[in-house]
Amino acid sequence: MSTQPSLDTTADDRLREFIDAHPRLFVLTGAGISTDSGIPDYRDDQGAWKRSPPMTLQAFMSGPPARARYWARGMIGWRHFATVQPNLAHHALAAMERRGRVELLLTQNVDGLHEAAGSLNTVDLHGRLDRVRCMQCGDITSREAMQRRLEDDNPAWLSMQATVAPDGDADLDEDFSTFTIPPCTVCGGILKPDVVFFGENVPRARVDTAWAHLGRADAMLVVGSSLMVYSGYRFVLEASRRNLPIASINLGVTRADDLLTLKIERSCAEALAPYASDPAMETR
Repeated sequence: MSTQPSLDTTADDRLREFIDAHPRLFVLTGAGISTDSGIPDYRDDQGAWKRSPPMTLQAFMSGPPARARYWARGMIGWRHFATVQPNLAHHALAAMERRGRVELLLTQNVDGLHEAAGSLNTVDLHGRLDRVRCMQCGDITSREAMQRRLEDDNPAWLSMQATVAPDGDADLDEDFSTFTIPPCTVCGGILKPDVVFFGENVPRARVDTAWAHLGRADAMLVVGSSLMVYSGYRFVLEASRRNLPIASINLGVTRADDLLTLKIERSCAEALAPYASDPAMETR
């Protein structure tokens, strides 16, 4: 991987000083880290929704019409989502972990790009979109297998095109009443992506793991998140309560601006690129 020289050496220096001074970083990432991989985000630089809020658990479970809309759009959106690759920011955090600089990487994203880049000590706070869970028996299958079933059952939809939207969605407005949703092959139950929808609780074990690692960290680094969702914001609140220094790399406002020790308003890939292949980090 090659990196371009930065035009903002002041921001580079401040970020490097922060990382150098805190060898046990608790890293929290959000949608902004994956935009350079071609995954759209939900919010603008003021933290407001760019589009309609995502599906809620209550809507998804309300009946077949909502689920048909979700899976039809997801079938189209998956074509792009399944091809995305980690960018320099993902690779940089993986490299920092290999050098012993990351206490934990807690991601609010469901794209699996941190693991694809090589990060090992990672908690997917909101789950993974590449897995599908039965809401009745709990059976887990791959999203690729679900995609094949969706396409086999809905051949008339294969030619449809739509604008890519966040988290494997697509901006598709059709009559979804003819769309067939395959059931669980084990029990015939309702299949749902193995992700935490709005209105759904994050599994307790993930939260407990994150709290434990935050207790061992000496600083927090937020990458690509406006922190408007409380499930991630609460960790910043706790870090502040513990008087941990908090740095943020994000384009635009965050919910925690008044709690930050350092704020870098740049793209995540640009700000973290030096750490993806910086041998000097080996001895720092």
